[in-house]
Amino acid sequence: MKKILIVDDEEVIRMLYGEELEEEGYEVVTAGSGHGLMEMIQREKPDLVILDIKMAEHDGLDLLQEIRKDFYNIPVILCSAYSSFKGDLKSIAADYYVVKSADLSELKQKIKMALEGQIPSQPSLK
Repeated sequence: MKKILIVDDEEVIRMLYGEELEEEGYEVVTAGSGHGLMEMIQREKPDLVILDIKMAEHDGLDLLQEIRKDFYNIPVILCSAYSSFKGDLKSIAADYYVVKSADLSELKQKIKMALEGQIPSQPSLK
């Protein structure tokens, strides 16, 4: 069973994603902030990380850089309510970028693709 780590400061999002992904057959662990995230990744050994960008205490793009430095082989999906971060150079380090929605079909599709090792096409910086 593949393990997914959800990092989001909104409890309702963690619960929604957790329930939906467990129904899809994934094991889910969650974190409400980036505090101790590297240690949690080391301990839990997730197969994939879903990372919010705008959190109260941490910047998800900075956390993404830390993850890439120490755990470069773990797929990371940035999941934000804002599409404006897609153009941020730091977001290029993510495997996929999904805009939050009540419909989780796109997120589920990107999770499947990331876990299967499909390489995303990088967005144009224009």
